[in-house]
Amino acid sequence: MSGGVCFRMYTEKKGLQLGLVGWVRNTYHGTVEGQMQGPEDQVENMKLWLSKEGSPSSRITKASFGEQRTVDQLELSGFTTRF
Repeated sequence: MSGGVCFRMYTEKKGLQLGLVGWVRNTYHGTVEGQMQGPEDQVENMKLWLSKEGSPSSRITKASFGEQRTVDQLELSGFTTRF
């Protein structure tokens, strides 16, 4: 996905709104990557938001989600922006 202005901020806000934990950051390739954990239905809602909506000024050309797994206990806390 191609991140627009404030994409990370909106992603962090949406993750917290959905009760997820995780992180988001820009890559050197001009894309955005991250990790999220939480209830499966909310993770699916976040994936849909990341694929179709994003921040108001973003242009999403592709969204890929890999390395999905079920965890018994959350391994992260909060939803943050990494640099």
